[in-house]
Amino acid sequence: MAGLEGDAIVLRAVEYGESDVIAHLLMPEQGRLTVIAKHARKSRRRFPGSLDLFNHLSVRVSIKHRSSLGFLEQAVLRAPFLELRRQAARYALASYLVELLDRMAPEQGAQVEMGRIFEFALSALEAIGGVEPDDRLRTFMELRAFSALGLQPELERCVRCGEVPGGSLLGFSVPDGGVMCGAHGLEMRSGLLPVHLGTLRVLRQALVYDVKHLPRLGLTGEALAEARQILFRFQRFHTGFELKSERFLQESLGEGRLTLARA
Repeated sequence: MAGLEGDAIVLRAVEYGESDVIAHLLMPEQGRLTVIAKHARKSRRRFPGSLDLFNHLSVRVSIKHRSSLGFLEQAVLRAPFLELRRQAARYALASYLVELLDRMAPEQGAQVEMGRIFEFALSALEAIGGVEPDDRLRTFMELRAFSALGLQPELERCVRCGEVPGGSLLGFSVPDGGVMCGAHGLEMRSGLLPVHLGTLRVLRQALVYDVKHLPRLGLTGEALAEARQILFRFQRFHTGFELKSERFLQESLGEGRLTLARA
């Protein structure tokens, strides 16, 4: 029986049977891991309030077979991120991000890739707990989540030819994963999302800023609408459906003010 020990973030936890809990954990070396905590709802000694959403834990897991559920032997709470639970918009944005990671983070992969996803999740939860989330921060965090997952869009050079497009108004191709120059944009004829150079410039800044400094970046009006449209379509393209937490997040942030083409 293999054993794992290390840090973990709770991405999801559901009650199972009379007293068990099945949890999805994000770990810096293993990626996403599904475990069952036997008698978790009865044992205060082994799992003292530790299996709540967002919690940062130190865990010990045993795995009988590579493809089977892991058994959570112990979970020690390191950080509960209580500030996320004291304000609806914070809770909604954090819920959306961990659901996105739960859907898209791999179960196995290169350690450097798994570590990158874990570090993003940890830093994002810490940052959201200290601010008033808005549409702008949601956009930046969503972009950083895709970057951590290895799905960073190309925001500077044409994805077809590698040239830096000229002009102030460009086109973004969701299937191609980035901006296009005028020549290749004309080849597509339709399906490009309009985006101004200034919008792309801010999004590129969001990819290199420390996560805790993202609230300082400015993005308003038309630029914010363009960025939201791109991230909305980009997320749908890669997930294929609406996440359960998405409408709650939109209501919490008042995103009904933004006009999104939901086709």
